[in-house]
Amino acid sequence: MNEKTAHEYKEVIAACKALFAKKTHDYGTAWRVLRLPSITDQILIKAQRIRSIQEKGVQKVEDSIKDEFVGIINYCLIAMMQIDLASSDRIDMSFEELEPLYDRAVQETFELLQNKNHDYAEAWREMRVSSITDIILMKLLRVKQIEDHKGKTLASEGIKANYQDMVNYAVFCLIKLT
Repeated sequence: MNEKTAHEYKEVIAACKALFAKKTHDYGTAWRVLRLPSITDQILIKAQRIRSIQEKGVQKVEDSIKDEFVGIINYCLIAMMQIDLASSDRIDMSFEELEPLYDRAVQETFELLQNKNHDYAEAWREMRVSSITDIILMKLLRVKQIEDHKGKTLASEGIKANYQDMVNYAVFCLIKLT
């Protein structure tokens, strides 16, 4: 993998993790009550807002498109942590308890990026942010369909792989927007 890409990726994730830590301090782990379809819908809201702003060229709410991509990344990582925590009913967890789960989800997602980036030769650098946004929306619709089928697929990757792809696409957008 391109060293520049690895460095940029790690910078974006570090900023996302710092925000996740602050929000965990402010709100605790209220997100633990969310079922996966609710997390998926939260990500969908963020992606649709980005697309709406891209199409209209104007926004009326202060949160930036960059902030929404950070939200997509963190909510996808939250979804992956929820998958890992499926057997636990605990709602209240400290950041220190969650940090290893967050880091593991990031590491697995980064490894997937390294493999795909090798095969696709950094094709994402040629893509438009608006196209990547559309791909994130498509991935969300796929996840919703898989959720509606109770997680069962015949020939497709599962929910977690789609969350990982969305993290990587959102990271690409943040790199391109910086």
